[in-house]
Amino acid sequence: MSASREKKSRQELNSTGWTDPRTAREAQQRKEERRTSILYGVIAVVFVLVAITVIVWKSNIIQKTANAATIDGQKYTAAEVNFHYQNVYRNFINNNYTMLAYGMLSLNTNASLSSQTLGEGDAAMLGLEPDAVGQTWKDYFVDQTLEQMAAVQAVLKAAQDEGFAYPGSVQENYDSTMESLRSAASANGVSVNRYLQANLGSTMTEKVYGQRLMATLQYEAYANAKQDSLTYSDAELENAYKADRNTYDRVNYESITVSGLAESTTDADGNTVDPTEEETAAAMAAALAKAEEILAAYEGGESLESLADPDNGVTYSHPETASYASNPTLEWAFDDARRSGDADIVENSSSYTVALFHSKSRFEYNTVDIRHVLIRPEETTLSSEDEGYQADVDAKQAGAKAKAEELYAQWKSGAATEDSFADLARENSADGNAAEGGIYTEVYQGQMVSTFNDWCFDSSRKSGDSGIVETDYGYHIMYFVGQNTPYWKVQVRDNLVNTAMDEWYETFTQDHTIGKSDSGLKYVG
Repeated sequence: MSASREKKSRQELNSTGWTDPRTAREAQQRKEERRTSILYGVIAVVFVLVAITVIVWKSNIIQKTANAATIDGQKYTAAEVNFHYQNVYRNFINNNYTMLAYGMLSLNTNASLSSQTLGEGDAAMLGLEPDAVGQTWKDYFVDQTLEQMAAVQAVLKAAQDEGFAYPGSVQENYDSTMESLRSAASANGVSVNRYLQANLGSTMTEKVYGQRLMATLQYEAYANAKQDSLTYSDAELENAYKADRNTYDRVNYESITVSGLAESTTDADGNTVDPTEEETAAAMAAALAKAEEILAAYEGGESLESLADPDNGVTYSHPETASYASNPTLEWAFDDARRSGDADIVENSSSYTVALFHSKSRFEYNTVDIRHVLIRPEETTLSSEDEGYQADVDAKQAGAKAKAEELYAQWKSGAATEDSFADLARENSADGNAAEGGIYTEVYQGQMVSTFNDWCFDSSRKSGDSGIVETDYGYHIMYFVGQNTPYWKVQVRDNLVNTAMDEWYETFTQDHTIGKSDSGLKYVG
């Protein structure tokens, strides 16, 4: 990507609230991704596919059993390494979707990872050391994989040494996942091994998948127990907030941005010619003059919004809860010297912004606890081009609505307590939290889809309220448990917990002796 195009991509991303991953917070998020992306990238994708498409190569016992790595004396086959490799790779794609979409990472997911190397831009974006430059993408993912495996191995040893008793949910989750795997394979008319090979590579088998699944579920249980033991007082939360206010505060401001980008030209051969320094300076000078004109008009009584002219590069925005990012406009808005009504011109790299400050605050509102029962409409077997498609969809939608109304009426005619509602959810909900009685705790504004959110945060809502809400997912029978912790406290506490857990995880990634075997690693990926 050219420097000018990269700059433009950054500007577009900044306008959507994206922040540079080289900031301290993004580095912290990277640590959280490494710790939390241990399991579900693999097991989720296995059950998404509904048809077997292609097997890359035929299953071979040598490929499956070839030694690929040794961690502190424990050997791992190519199949075992591949379980974690696929997890690391797939989670990387999910977590970095935006940067990949904007071409800000060089990774081409459609080409061989062994034929692509990390550039300086990749290393900077991912917060890597300079010596990562030139490493192949496959080697990068292999290194991440072996670090993850070393951590899982060390955590399980710590749990064993401690005499940690795994909760019954570990076996329950294992049994449920393996049953889902077998059902998916059966639905596709193939064996479990072949289904796994189509999804996770030719080395994978049901036995290996089950062993690594159990290990990662046990890791998760031990990590969750550690996380649940972390508590913080109100004073600790307040002190943590004061030490890092920009992370938690939000600003309400208006702005008009005047583009100062000079237009590129085309030479006689049709090649794009970047603007000269003189042309760029002239464009910025014109943008400044326009910004000064806009500020004067605002001070003369006109609204900022009325002064926008998007067709000519003069755009208006009014974020009411903008989070901090490292750009001149937000640094101006987050300055402690700001007072309501302040207006000024802020210079950016290729524009000028007329900014009007309104307020800065943290999220004082209370989160809420709710329970729900999700009733999904049955899937239509018709395609959108088939005759009767819409009628079939409407009929199934009506069926889901009728079922939700019937269940709701049954619950209302009984004890109609929170406990009976939890039972209703366990028996009938299609949501993933059915086993927990459909509970969602500390729900914050904007977390759920709009109609669900609006019901939860209705100003008249009180404990014990119930009703039915329709969303794109189906019909939700709702039960309002009550208000919970103020959202700013939830944010601060979660960050403290994540930091503590990242540090905990890091202790398990240190001082390992890791050996690689190229003869086995060639079957990984």
